[in-house]
Amino acid sequence: MVLLIFMLITGAAIVRLRNLFAVVMLTGLFSLLGAAVYVVMDAVDVAFTEAAVGAGVSTVLMLGTLALTTSSEKITPDSNTLAALVLVLVTGGVLVYGTLDMPEYGDKNAAIHHHVVPRYLKESSHETGLPNVVTSILASYRGYDTLGETFVIFTAAAGVIAIIGRGRRKKRGVKDGSETLGDGQENEPGSSDEVSS
Repeated sequence: MVLLIFMLITGAAIVRLRNLFAVVMLTGLFSLLGAAVYVVMDAVDVAFTEAAVGAGVSTVLMLGTLALTTSSEKITPDSNTLAALVLVLVTGGVLVYGTLDMPEYGDKNAAIHHHVVPRYLKESSHETGLPNVVTSILASYRGYDTLGETFVIFTAAAGVIAIIGRGRRKKRGVKDGSETLGDGQENEPGSSDEVSS
């Protein structure tokens, strides 16, 4: 409960701050708190992923992006604030409604404890040859799911690197005082091509 309160306070601070560097740091802290919550819930594998991706990789990528932009949030008109708030509340309400028919946490009569879990606990070591049940589930039974998650992370990282690289190329072009034409040639400011256009 204490960790959840800290997460709530951190989330509120993220919403209120305008300094993007502080927001990135608090986002990493939020991910670490989430990882601690997963550890308390005995989901160590999920906690490890949250700490590595949420607090580690995501923070590094966001800091790299900030290096090419500004550290302060641009103030926009408040015309769309109400619409965004309504959208968030509706989406949150739908998500909460979707959890109402879920079994209570730790309910021994939940369907998962009568079908999948007993087989995993009894047969996973024999079927996969792995001594750890969690590892056997992630690497064997849910191998394609884990592979898909890896592809998602890789795609996100590749996209951010591509955006950062494009920003650096633009900055180099501005510093050199030249623009690159469509055929790869450089057009110097004040040249005949620029004047004729």
